[in-house]
Amino acid sequence: MCEPAMRTAAPDGYVYDPTWLSLAQCMGDACVVCHAKWPRPRRELGELPDGARVFGCDECAGIIGHQPVPEPLFVAR
Repeated sequence: MCEPAMRTAAPDGYVYDPTWLSLAQCMGDACVVCHAKWPRPRRELGELPDGARVFGCDECAGIIGHQPVPEPLFVAR
């Protein structure tokens, strides 16, 4: 019998409990630490138990130990 597909925890090991987060934080529309919605958080800070990613602003990422993204950050489509 095959083993069930199991998703590993976030690379840094942060798994957030969604019962303590707002809907905007769970959807990635607000920082998981400070609730800031603008500018929209871009830094992946961890995940929820179901595998959904949660994001944070650069300032909060620095507080919890993530390295800041070097400026400027440009996105091309």
